[in-house]
Amino acid sequence: MPYHVYMETFGCQMNEYDTELVRTLLKQSGFAITQEQQRADVVLLNTCAVREHAHSRVYGHLAEFRAIKRQRPLVVGVLGCMAQNLKKELLDTQPVIDVLVGPDAYRRLPELLTQALLHQEKGLAVDLSEYETYESIVPDRTPGVNAWIAVMRGCDNFCTFCVVPYTRGRERSRDPHSILDEARSLADQGYKQITLLGQNVNSYRYENWDFAKLLVAVADIPGISRVRFTSPHPKDFPPALLEAVAWHPRICRHIHLPVQAGSDRILALMGRQYTKRDYLTLVEDIRRRGADIALSTDIICGFCSETEEEFQETYRLVEEVQFQSAFIFKYSERKHTIAARKYADDVPDAVKTDRVMRLVELQKSIALAKNQTRIGQSVEVLVEGNAKKSDQQWMGHTEENITVVWEKHGTICAPGDLVTIRVEDASPSTLFGTWLPE
Repeated sequence: MPYHVYMETFGCQMNEYDTELVRTLLKQSGFAITQEQQRADVVLLNTCAVREHAHSRVYGHLAEFRAIKRQRPLVVGVLGCMAQNLKKELLDTQPVIDVLVGPDAYRRLPELLTQALLHQEKGLAVDLSEYETYESIVPDRTPGVNAWIAVMRGCDNFCTFCVVPYTRGRERSRDPHSILDEARSLADQGYKQITLLGQNVNSYRYENWDFAKLLVAVADIPGISRVRFTSPHPKDFPPALLEAVAWHPRICRHIHLPVQAGSDRILALMGRQYTKRDYLTLVEDIRRRGADIALSTDIICGFCSETEEEFQETYRLVEEVQFQSAFIFKYSERKHTIAARKYADDVPDAVKTDRVMRLVELQKSIALAKNQTRIGQSVEVLVEGNAKKSDQQWMGHTEENITVVWEKHGTICAPGDLVTIRVEDASPSTLFGTWLPE
């Protein structure tokens, strides 16, 4: 009988993609994947090192596994960014962990698990690689409409708040031909939307290929309805990429453009390599190419020494840009980052929380107003599946990445279809509508 492995993933789409890679590697070595934790011989947590909430959830699970291990044999593995960044802390304080594997060492995981299962040996593999891209590994994906492809790994930007360069290493790009082969295979399997992933996709380089050329090549593959990408960096956004978003019919008219802060002093402390004026000029350039291109962003509130006036600069930037959506977080210090070594985390937590709440309320009002302008209009939606709150409703997204929900009754469509929905109502995050027959 094969050993059964249960996996749980925390964090970003790149972590989800890595979990798919790990499933392939385990299956190739004879392991079985289970969705039932209680019947697993091995539990693996694929972790995120970016957000404090993800850290807390992982530590909570490890406490649960300690109790389970008192009752039955169980091998516990921690994978990914926490394993890489906090290896010493985890080894010193979490004896429940049997295997610790970083993002560049997944090929060693089957061997380490086997040694832990058969010989109760602890396993550690946290070396960073200059070359590993896993391009020969076909991810074990869940069937559906959406698929991710990692086109590069690592990051060379070293933003002072960010741990990614220390957990995923330096930038290296995949062979574009392997990416295109993977995308064609996905189209043949019926996936309709592909998202190209990288810590900074703008930096993709492989021989004479840049990211704009790669993006267009993927979008040209027959059978693919939509192509998205995340995340770019505002410091080096090439015009060719903007042009591709503006004119290609299958590249979604949506750009995720992390700003992080609206104060030049804070941006400099963060090591972001652009000013507020640089960012706003880029926004103007995007809007000049297509006023309907939706922008989303990431914002950190309460970075080291941020004053109220500097926060107000961020607030005013959000008012000016009018993002479609924003991911807004309190600053949480990450071990081993430049900020942790150089700056004091001196903004009180209550102040950070207050700033997040004010910014969230502003963004909700902006998103609601933008969505309400769509009432009475028709939007094209990629059907993805059941709505979260009811299996009597369909759910999908516009190419601007706005969620749309409509009743199944009287609707003729299926996941993967592109359909027309007339918008009847709107909330800050969702459009509600009625299916229109072709």
